[in-house]
This record gives sequence, C-alpha cells and structure tokens, in this order.
Amino acid sequence: MPSAALPDRGVIRVSGEDAPTFLQGLVTCDVVAIPAGEARFGALLTPQGKIIVDFFVIPAPGDTGGGFFVDVPRALAADLARKLAFYRLRAKVAVADLSDEVGVMAIWGDMGKPEGAVAVRDPRHPALGWRMIAPLPLENPSDAGAYDAYRIRLGIPAGGRDFAYGDAFPHEADMDQLAGVDFAKGCYVGQEVVSRMQHRGTARTRVVPVTFSDFPPMEGLDVMAGEKTIGMMGSAADGRGLAKLRLDRVADALAAGEAITAGGIALTPVKPDWARFAWPGETGGG
Repeated sequence: MPSAALPDRGVIRVSGEDAPTFLQGLVTCDVVAIPAGEARFGALLTPQGKIIVDFFVIPAPGDTGGGFFVDVPRALAADLARKLAFYRLRAKVAVADLSDEVGVMAIWGDMGKPEGAVAVRDPRHPALGWRMIAPLPLENPSDAGAYDAYRIRLGIPAGGRDFAYGDAFPHEADMDQLAGVDFAKGCYVGQEVVSRMQHRGTARTRVVPVTFSDFPPMEGLDVMAGEKTIGMMGSAADGRGLAKLRLDRVADALAAGEAITAGGIALTPVKPDWARFAWPGETGGG
C-alpha cells in the first residue's frame, strides 16, 4: 500500500459547543452534516468569492478532544487559525494550531481503512484513498513526491501550485467538481458569488490536466496560444501536469490550429475523467 507523509500539511482544531454552526456559516462545505468517520473538502472565501485557503474538515473523535480537525496547507495554518479566531466574536469556540504536534499522511491504492489513527476517505476522488491524522513524527514509507505525481495523474489541483490563493474562484479550482462546494446549504462568506457562477455557468477558467513530451515546464509560467496568454502552468510530473486555462481560448486555439505552449514546451490539454463541465470540441463546449 503506497503511503506518504505530507510535510506541507498542517492541522488546526476548532472545538467548543458552537463549533459546528460557527464553521457552517463560514465555509463552502456542509459541516453540520458530516458523519463521524468522514471528511468534507471545502474552503474559506473572501466576500468576493475568491479562495483564501482550501482544506478538509474532519470530525475529531471524542478521545482526541472532540470538535473538528482542519487539514490545511502548513504554511497557511497559523493564518487560518487567526482568521477563524477573528470571526469567532461571541461564539463558544476555541481555535488551536496543532501543526507542531500532529501531521497528515496520504494512503492510496486498494486497501481498507488504516488502523490506529484518525483516518478518513479523501472526499475529492475515490482513487485518492485515505488521509490520516496522527501524532508527529509520522512514518514515511514513500516520499511526498510519489503522492504528488499520483495526484497530478488524476488531475486533482493543489492550492498554491495549480491556482493562486486569493486569485481563484472555487469553480476555477474545480471545487464544484470535487465535492468542495455544497450548493444546498445556507449562507457562508462568498456564497452569493459562487451560487451565481453555478447557476449562470460563467466559469470559463478551469484547472485541467495537460500532457507534454519534453521536460516539465516550470510552475507559474504563462501558457500561450500563439501570442496570447491563455493561462498559467501549475505542478507537473512524469509527462503530465496541471494548468489553469481559459477553456474558451483553448477552443479558439484548437480551431485555429495554434500550438499551446509553456516556456516553449508543447502542451496538450486533456479533460479529466471526473469532469462534468463542457470541454472544447464537445457540443456546447468551450
């Protein structure tokens, strides 16, 4: 069973009797409805609907202190803890950054639930397997690069690499496709913008897989179609990568026979198997 410690992930805890309703009014996922032993993928947004940070919300078992674990990029854990504390007001909620005490491990492949820790299915895609929260130090049978290559092969975006925090809507980061937004829940910060994009179908930009036959383009390079910028290159490994692209401009480039490149390296955009959005060349696509 392949597994890897993820040193770029941190963990915060949100606890207290008001914790479920407190988080419910802030984040994109339905926190109140999370069954024990499961997780939800979600994000905290700006009032304008841009992603501040994405994360996993996991009910913490009573023997670990209760409340919720939030599995978040390590570099943003302290800042998220401060933001949640700012929103707390009179709510009976405690927020603590546990990133120096516990860490996150990914376990994928064909296997049952791991034992001996808080383990939940990754809610974004069945093939991503399990995410486990356990005390540091974590065992590390594989390096984190193996998991990263696997994630890229599945076409799953990573915040801060495949899209910039503060500059992407949930639809652009494919959160609407990967169970990161609950469109039936009540209000949360940025909800009006996200709902409008959903109902109007106005998301023209998406993080999508790309293939290439040369060495990997650098993250952050402009993706070009002829002389026009159509997006930004993200993470890459083993001949596959992810790029945030304007799909209408991809459609124009394909129709005109223009090469799509990043740093002079030819890219071929590929629709991921989990995607439900229209694709250039499909009926209604672009």
